[in-house]
Amino acid sequence: MSFAERFRFFDKRKPTSRADVVLGEDWVSPDGFLDQELRAGRERRGLLSLNRSPLARKIIVFNLLAMVVLVAGVLYLNPFRDSLAIQRETGLVSEAQLIAAVFEVQVPRSGPVNLATADGIDAPGTIAGIEIPPGVEVFVFDHAGAPVTSTLGQARPVPETVSGIKNDRRPTIITDFLNAVWETISLPLAFRDSIEDAAPIRELTQELVPDALGGETRITTALDASGETVFAVATPIRRGDSVIGVVALASAASEIDRLVRVEREQILEMFFVAVVVSIGLSLLLASTIANPLSDLAAAAELGRDKNARRLNPGRVRIPDLTARPDEIGRLSGAMRGMVAALYDRIEGNEQFAADVAHEIKNPLASLRSAVGTLRLAKRDDQREKLLDVIDHDVRRLDRLVSDISNASRLDSELVKEEEEVFDLIKTLRGITQYFSDEAKAKGIDFIGDLPTEAVMTTGLEARLAQVFVNLISNAISFCEKDDAVRVWARKRENRILVVVEDTGPGIPDQALQKIFKRFYSERPAGQFGNHSGLGLAISKQIIEAHGGVIWAENIRTADADMTTPPLGARFVVGLPL
Repeated sequence: MSFAERFRFFDKRKPTSRADVVLGEDWVSPDGFLDQELRAGRERRGLLSLNRSPLARKIIVFNLLAMVVLVAGVLYLNPFRDSLAIQRETGLVSEAQLIAAVFEVQVPRSGPVNLATADGIDAPGTIAGIEIPPGVEVFVFDHAGAPVTSTLGQARPVPETVSGIKNDRRPTIITDFLNAVWETISLPLAFRDSIEDAAPIRELTQELVPDALGGETRITTALDASGETVFAVATPIRRGDSVIGVVALASAASEIDRLVRVEREQILEMFFVAVVVSIGLSLLLASTIANPLSDLAAAAELGRDKNARRLNPGRVRIPDLTARPDEIGRLSGAMRGMVAALYDRIEGNEQFAADVAHEIKNPLASLRSAVGTLRLAKRDDQREKLLDVIDHDVRRLDRLVSDISNASRLDSELVKEEEEVFDLIKTLRGITQYFSDEAKAKGIDFIGDLPTEAVMTTGLEARLAQVFVNLISNAISFCEKDDAVRVWARKRENRILVVVEDTGPGIPDQALQKIFKRFYSERPAGQFGNHSGLGLAISKQIIEAHGGVIWAENIRTADADMTTPPLGARFVVGLPL
């Protein structure tokens, strides 16, 4: 039992080594591993061919789409202009209140005051003495709402230059071009207020006078005659609790629009830089994805075309990208494994077909010889003997065809059938009970040594039962009267061992590995032709499909050497749990 105790399962999962991220064409395998056609396609393609790579185009478009939507949303919502407009409105209100305060400090404490007749205060002179910012117009109205004076159309002194104030005068070429394009496109469809219906600045400010005479400061926004946005504010001039006039200010939004264009220009400049960087990174990303996938597809298509056009195609060589620690590396490894498994299956089928032809030729040759001899036989005993030979060969052929048919269907059936969880000990107990009666009928001692507790495993119960039936029936067939067959099972951590032993003649040491090959049979002379030699090969295939192992060994005492005749044969099956 020492060999069985040393049994271990091998983990089929190979350790994967971490690899650096491979970019562009760095992952290219050596030329010896690729077909000449594939290498020529790479040279023609270069780093990336957008017109041949829909995947690369999608990567670039999707990367740019989010950026375009973001920038378009920022420009559409126009948060800079709203913020500047609020600041400008607040500043204009402050300016109007300051000018009103200048009037209020000049108003005499007693006596009549009339702004229209300059009684008590000189409104035009006061306005002329105030330095009005450029772009702002001032209107003064009396207590009746009649205009008194304004700066509209009057010459103004050039304001003093204040050092330290930065005035951004950068060109806005991109913004102006895009605005021109947008206005050209949207002009036929856009709905705009008629310029003729727009209120002049004087009328716009005069509309606010009634509310200002009521003691309220009002501000509004409208279009002037030229179609530009105008801010207008009106605030009362007070003497005590009474309102003696109104100061109104109007300012065009051209300065705000200029600042907004500068901000937009900066955003667009950053956008174009980001577009160039994004396209470059997208090309690099696409080259690490599209190029390897293109090579994998080209290798597969190359193999397909070879198989379609040539009688003797070479092997399809899938590029080895397994060093890449990503899904493309996994895909390459999976495709290489799939192709290798396919070629192994093809070679196995070819070898199987050759073995089948060889095995069928033997009984056919025997049949042909027997039939030919039967024509020449003259005695009845000779004919009877030849008929027995023919009958034996026909049965052998029938057995061969049945076993070959089962073996050829085994691979597909192992894939198609659904695995299930079952009690392996219960299955073994039913099999041993059946063979116990057969062994006793031949005078063979049959010993079943199975655990009492259930051992649950996952697999194809019928196929595993086929393995144990084959092993036990083989053991019984090699035993004579007074020999013994023992079937025992032991659970070992994450596996279970099932052992079938017999006290028959054992197995020649040189045949311990050969007995699992197809059509190999090591039988006594009296049993020649009764077995196809496929049973153990099928059993090995079933066990390995379940992730287990099976081997054979001879039973010897601990102090016996290899020249000592064996005490029997032992077959060990190991299955994972």
